[in-house]
Amino acid sequence: MAPAGYQLPDQTRVGRVRLQVGDLARSIGFYGEVLGFRIAASEGHSDLTPQGDDTVIVELYEHRGARRVPPGGLLGLYHFAILLPDRAALGRVVRHLLGLGLQFGSADHFVSESVYLWDPDGLGIEIYADRPRTAWHTKRRELVMGTERLDLRSVVDAADGVWSGFPPRTTMGHVHLSVGDLEWAREFYHAGLGLDAVVWSYPGALFLSAGGYHHHLGTNTWAAGSAPASAEDARLLEWELVLPSQSDVVAATESLRAAGYGASEDGDDRIFADPWGTLVRLRKA
Repeated sequence: MAPAGYQLPDQTRVGRVRLQVGDLARSIGFYGEVLGFRIAASEGHSDLTPQGDDTVIVELYEHRGARRVPPGGLLGLYHFAILLPDRAALGRVVRHLLGLGLQFGSADHFVSESVYLWDPDGLGIEIYADRPRTAWHTKRRELVMGTERLDLRSVVDAADGVWSGFPPRTTMGHVHLSVGDLEWAREFYHAGLGLDAVVWSYPGALFLSAGGYHHHLGTNTWAAGSAPASAEDARLLEWELVLPSQSDVVAATESLRAAGYGASEDGDDRIFADPWGTLVRLRKA
């Protein structure tokens, strides 16, 4: 369902996410040695990229002693989602996680197959592979998505080798946020920012995207009543939406400003806070 006003371009995609962690060395050990990111030191933070690919997917910033995400969660990040290039890569990572004895969840969402785990600070991570778009279905204009048991054996059987880290063409597929109210989320991200509403009948959740993707952004109220993540918590500092051109950044900025939201500027980038203080950065590709 397209917004009534401004609509983001089809080529819009999710860029990097920036995370605040309580112990940078501990996080580097997890993301590098356990998951298999390539890690490079940058000024004041660490960059995480796939193997053989310089595309930064995650940035880690240390706030020493930041509180771990509590069991009930906080408003802000629910999880960030790493999109693998194919099902064989998902099979390799599942076999790797099973071999480590690492606890993880899994789900078949009809449009994709996913595993879920948590970093040392309790920040949620999804690792997934998409099914072909020809296998996606709609019902009354709404994309059909669900949560069913994943056939882990079938996924592992698709593996074509051993896990050696995230392969080239791995990207940040989407971000999923915990919000306090779905209507406010719709007003900000759909009516203001210009994302299409894709799935709206999933209990307690709203999924949005650009260009017909199943979702670039998920929002849910499953932690409603919780406080927003604070400066003292492990948390999502900001996430990026990458637009095709600077004129698209300007148009999206004008749409959000017309809806009553102010932006801060960082060079050509524009940064907005949603109603719960989660920052989204708009930048050109």
